[in-house]
Amino acid sequence: MNEAIIHYFCRWRMKAAYVRPYALGPTIMRRRAGNTLFALGRRLRSTTAKVAATETPNRRLDLLRTRLERDEKRLPSRAFFVRDEPNVRKKQKVTRDMLLAIEGENDLALQEESRNYAQGKKYFIHTLGCQMNVADSEIVGAVLQGAGYASTDAIDDADVILLNTCAIREGAESKAVQRLETYKAQYVDRVKGGGAQVGVLGCMAERMRQKLLEHNLASVVVGPDAYRDLPTLLSIARGRKRAMNVQLSKNETYFDIAPLRDAASPTAWVSIQRGCSNMCTYCVVPHTRGNERSRPVDSILREVEHAAKQGFKEVTLLGQNVNSYFFKDGGIGGEDSYRVANGFADNFMGSARRGDGVRFGELLDLVAQVDESVRVRFTSPHPKDFTDDVFEVIASRPNISKGIHLPAQSGSSTVLERMQRGYTAEAYTALVERARAIVGDNLELSSDFISGFCGETEEEHQRTLELLESVKFTKAFMFAYSERERTRAFHRFDDDVPESVKLRRLAEVNATFRSVGESMLADQVGKRHTVLLEGPSKKDPSKMRGRTNGLRWCIVSGATPETHPPGTYVDVEILGDDANSMAALHGIARS
Repeated sequence: MNEAIIHYFCRWRMKAAYVRPYALGPTIMRRRAGNTLFALGRRLRSTTAKVAATETPNRRLDLLRTRLERDEKRLPSRAFFVRDEPNVRKKQKVTRDMLLAIEGENDLALQEESRNYAQGKKYFIHTLGCQMNVADSEIVGAVLQGAGYASTDAIDDADVILLNTCAIREGAESKAVQRLETYKAQYVDRVKGGGAQVGVLGCMAERMRQKLLEHNLASVVVGPDAYRDLPTLLSIARGRKRAMNVQLSKNETYFDIAPLRDAASPTAWVSIQRGCSNMCTYCVVPHTRGNERSRPVDSILREVEHAAKQGFKEVTLLGQNVNSYFFKDGGIGGEDSYRVANGFADNFMGSARRGDGVRFGELLDLVAQVDESVRVRFTSPHPKDFTDDVFEVIASRPNISKGIHLPAQSGSSTVLERMQRGYTAEAYTALVERARAIVGDNLELSSDFISGFCGETEEEHQRTLELLESVKFTKAFMFAYSERERTRAFHRFDDDVPESVKLRRLAEVNATFRSVGESMLADQVGKRHTVLLEGPSKKDPSKMRGRTNGLRWCIVSGATPETHPPGTYVDVEILGDDANSMAALHGIARS
């Protein structure tokens, strides 16, 4: 491997002196080179340090995801177009020669220009994907309003249209692209003078920046760690110019920004942790969201207290791996308090979680004490970080939800090993038993399942069905495997389960879950639940809709928006399941 090839890999971001062996990524090498791919990676790691020592680094080395083609040039992660593009309808190859790196993040002239540009302009945000994206959109709203923009719920009135995206599955990206094409056709191409600015936020922005710019689908592309730069980028991208910043950060948590929340909702989303370092082989999140980092404890407690004073009745703590929360309040040193659940392994970032500090169990207890009238939930966790202290806190605090998301992904130990989840099916089952023993019989569990992962056999699929039958989940999120570039599965395994087989297995997983769920719903008749009402039922506005202290939705008779407005806790006697949805209960409000 000569210096020219090394320079090809490292020229954009030289700050980190390493590259992982799966960073090479071209399909032709993945399919035909096999072990040669990893040999090249090892040689690259050993020589990158020498190159880094002789050059002045000004960017963090990122994993390359595009195919190795001789004439292809990689876009920098933070740049804007130097010249106007006279014809935005024409697909155009984006090259580095068309871009100028943005230097000086704290450039006062750029900030002042962006504030002037924002005057009188309105923005509209549409959010796709998980709760973290909802929370991020609230952060973006606060950043934009702080810069002088005003919000609008009418997209036709917006000067800036923003789409907050998800990249977890191919279907989510396809929907986002379709929506962007609609925005371009209706609000850009048909409007004299260029129309509205369209911006892409979130995970897809980081993963697909090349395509988004080349196809003229967006004038601004902003990754999940660059929202502070959004006003500046919008100002730079005026007219026919385009701008982007998709750099990932090692420490950005937006802890000092007060989110702009929807006052009509009784639930406040509070982000406590960003990024993920678990590196499950199927998951693209570490590549689109970066490594784990946690917010300071005091900033979290202040935000929860402020939300309670604003009238929010429920707080949901958020993170890509929320229960791995760890804040070294006293700095490096002290007794090492890091533990994982029995039978589980921490495969990657154990060293980053070592030392003395505040762990998730302690933080959860502190949050529950802020206001005992406010219900506390959290998502999305990893099973390995459910140590006994977390279950004990959940059991001891009445205002902490007794519904836990415990993503299994598969019931087969061999599939879990290929997924690099760090546990076996037996360890997972033992954790479920431990949780129910500590929290009690009122504990409700939800889970994630992937059907048709690389190499999955019929026998391995049957193990998943058996797990569904034995654990009896209250709720489940079930998907067919969707191969994602840049993941370890993309580079190491073949996506060899036919699509028809994936869909058939997914249908069987869904049917098994529903069959078990029907018997569990029958057991709910006559029980009483405290339900937090969130608004009128969509299918019957004469009734209210809300959530129990566990994981179930409940349609409540005897309650209307006039007698029981959203944000009201009501005692509900369960009459059965809702006729319009097997996943929801039907009950009547009792005094």
